[in-house]
Amino acid sequence: MTNEVTGTDVDEHGRDIGCPVDHINFFDAAVNDCPYPAYRTMRDDAPVWLDERLGLFHITRYEDVLMVLKDTERFPSGRKRARGDGDRAAKIKALYEEKGWVPARTLAGRDDPNHKQMRGLFNHAFRPRRIRELEPVLESTSHELIDAFINDGRCDWVKSFAVPLPLLMIGMQMGADPKDIWRIKAWTDAWVQRLGMMQTEEEALWSTEMEIEAQHYFQPIFDRLREHPEDSLISDLVNTEIPEWGRTLNNEELHAEMMADTFVGGSETSTNTISGGIWLLGKHREQWELLRSDPDQFLPVLVEEVLRLEGPVQRLFRTTAVDVELHGVMIPADSMIVINYAAANRDER
Repeated sequence: MTNEVTGTDVDEHGRDIGCPVDHINFFDAAVNDCPYPAYRTMRDDAPVWLDERLGLFHITRYEDVLMVLKDTERFPSGRKRARGDGDRAAKIKALYEEKGWVPARTLAGRDDPNHKQMRGLFNHAFRPRRIRELEPVLESTSHELIDAFINDGRCDWVKSFAVPLPLLMIGMQMGADPKDIWRIKAWTDAWVQRLGMMQTEEEALWSTEMEIEAQHYFQPIFDRLREHPEDSLISDLVNTEIPEWGRTLNNEELHAEMMADTFVGGSETSTNTISGGIWLLGKHREQWELLRSDPDQFLPVLVEEVLRLEGPVQRLFRTTAVDVELHGVMIPADSMIVINYAAANRDER
């Protein structure tokens, strides 16, 4: 049988049928296109699975993922380089130094107390009042995008709505010209490709060149706002001092946040969720009709289920500060841990 939601083979109980552990290969495009059978195998047969190609330890069960996320002493965010990329990393750093700015560690890559101190800046910039003030603009922008294709009776949902809506909203707050959203999309795509660790060295250097191009786009915005602050989110990020640091963010920190946590972290995740939600509703028309019958009641539930079933962020990383034994597997200190959110979200346990 086939699961209509995931498109994967299932048993008589509707559960994804996994594949043998020895056959799991995340460099296989088919596995990446639909990783859920591999996740099931890992959860059931190898909840701590070593990917020997990269020297990464995958964690897939819900309780284990939750434990790793909460235990920042044994599993800090400071990221260790994957095996064999030292020479490439040096070339990338040299390229940043020659042509742009070496990005500092992002908010997601920091541990407390540094993380908490920096998080205070973001809590201020993204304060509830400011977000509420954006709602009318969000609504009008959504209608404008839909009006552009509604009379056609069909559309490419990702290109026509799911990509431009988040980019327009974030770009508006980051001082970007609305006409530049597809240029920004090319930069974020290049950034994400390097994060995937499947590029050749030449491709990784090209991705870095693209990020540096983005840096030179945003640097004049930083410079202008330092001279002339305004009531905007980006102005707050540029000009608000972090009390414990006794200073504002420097250029290296701003460029890291602009790409990783703002445009990639904000737009890519939103694009994935909007796309995944419509895809699921299209496959389950009864859920669409239920949503239409009472949006106020069912929309919050829909959002949570879309995030669970089609995780917009499939996995992120932690490292081990000490030797850790989990499910009979010894994970040495200074190892990289892959936290598989999307696997944990489907854990029947």
